[in-house]
Amino acid sequence: MDFTIVTASFNYGRYIGECLRSVATQEGVTFEHLVMDAGSKDDTADVVARFPHATFYQEPDKGMTDGINKGFRRAQGKWVMWLNADDRLKPGALTAVRDFAEINPQADVLYGGWDYVNAAGLFMRRMPALPFNFRILVQHGCYIGSTACFYRRETTIAEGHLLDEDFGYCMDGEYYARLAHLGKRFVPMPEVLADFRLHGESISQSSLGKDDMKNLLRYQRQAAEPRALRRMYGIKPFKDENLSLVVDGVLYHVYRLKKGMLRVARFR
Repeated sequence: MDFTIVTASFNYGRYIGECLRSVATQEGVTFEHLVMDAGSKDDTADVVARFPHATFYQEPDKGMTDGINKGFRRAQGKWVMWLNADDRLKPGALTAVRDFAEINPQADVLYGGWDYVNAAGLFMRRMPALPFNFRILVQHGCYIGSTACFYRRETTIAEGHLLDEDFGYCMDGEYYARLAHLGKRFVPMPEVLADFRLHGESISQSSLGKDDMKNLLRYQRQAAEPRALRRMYGIKPFKDENLSLVVDGVLYHVYRLKKGMLRVARFR
């Protein structure tokens, strides 16, 4: 089997039909689509039932990261990816990945570009795949779209490398940093592979602009996870936390500039 697509879901019946359709219409490859549902109370189960290509698992989990890992453990495809329940694959995406993988046998992780779309699924802006740079990933932040990223199962998941379930927001950035630290090879693709939906219900957006205590704490947790990555994999000239925060700020902007230079070079 060429691919396993894992979709973690919880009360996303409003969007998951588009996600499932985008996978069902992929041609020229073999794949399985595992939907890991945490016990949705909406019409998710009914929507999934309309797509015979999908395998539906419904059981409680400890959060999205745990749900994705449950799918990873069941995966049988040569290449594995997770597709959020509100995101979509572009037509022909899987064929493009398979063909690109055949001419890049050294790759452990392949990733392409993606389009941001709004809640209605309308185009907002495009993010091309940039060359892999470990320092930009750690010091500035994750710039690889999880919904456009594929892992060679035998050299990642099959070796026991799963998402860290202590991470609930930047589990993708932590995963990429850990795989790169272990020597796994990341190769960017020139194709745009997926649509990433931005809306107020997504976990990355749900605490923005809200000043109640629950959302402030959620936002602080979201901000803390990248700081933990910098402590683990980043540049650490000082043991003092306050001094380290100053260095983090400087390096953030240094590598933000380097990322910008990569984007400029990409479009020349």
